[in-house]
Amino acid sequence: MMQRLLPFFTLIALFVILSIASPNFLTSTNLSSVVRQTAVINIIALGMTVIIVSGGIDLSVGSMLALAGLLGTMVMEKGGGIGWGMLSGILAGTACGLANGAMITSLRINPFIVTLGTMGIFRGLALIISNGLPVHDIPPRFSFLGEGTLLGVPFVLWILLVCALVIHIILENTRLGRYAFSIGSNPDAAYYAGVPVRFVTTIVYGIAGLLTGLSGMIEASRLMTGQPTGGQGYELTAIAAVVIGGGSLRGGEGSVLGTLVGAFIMGLLSNGSDLLGTNPYWQQVIIGAVIILAVAFDELRKRRLKD
Repeated sequence: MMQRLLPFFTLIALFVILSIASPNFLTSTNLSSVVRQTAVINIIALGMTVIIVSGGIDLSVGSMLALAGLLGTMVMEKGGGIGWGMLSGILAGTACGLANGAMITSLRINPFIVTLGTMGIFRGLALIISNGLPVHDIPPRFSFLGEGTLLGVPFVLWILLVCALVIHIILENTRLGRYAFSIGSNPDAAYYAGVPVRFVTTIVYGIAGLLTGLSGMIEASRLMTGQPTGGQGYELTAIAAVVIGGGSLRGGEGSVLGTLVGAFIMGLLSNGSDLLGTNPYWQQVIIGAVIILAVAFDELRKRRLKD
């Protein structure tokens, strides 16, 4: 039980420490910045939660985000408008996710290998389509998605809360969620119990792709540019958020609330490093170390349960 609550205690402790260490931390400007910076990873991590619960993994989300954001902004640049641009980016992410799921199930290749390959494919496509150049000619009103406020709260936080609620309902209150947990716990047993493993797996990756496409548009809105090189390293941070929040890389475990806590821990670590003048390169070291520690705690807990 204590290990389940550890991420929550860690988030609270980190919040208190940063409040004491930096006078700028508790300002409304800084906290709004943390929310906006973390929202993109949070939404990607929600999709990653569904994948990890089902026993999979997706290393291509960073490249997928770049491709989706690029295509969406290119539609706007060509005069398609904000609505069609948003739809194009989200559909592009969904298509990439479904492609991942279809290859994993039809070719019966490990998700790690498939998404490692598509990580390069999606990134390469983004660079080919754009000739390696960012898209800048975007309608000014598009910035509201990533930088606007609604009722005094960053608009992206409302989007995050809606996404979190939808994914929570899917995982906890639908047949798809129950199937995802059963596949992650024991795919063979799930198959013999009548679970449509291939269909569910494909849909799970499609959901993650949809959320990544949405994140790509939010990222493009924050930067007001479509970057073919964007999203680098986001897959590592998203996986870390899920694992820190109690998700198991073996599958069958994970929760929306845990993932949100894990993502905000990563966001506070990054924000705290900036406020305290810590070398940004150390952030990668910290993320890697946190993943190892979180997995080690998970393995230790499972061994104790077996004993």
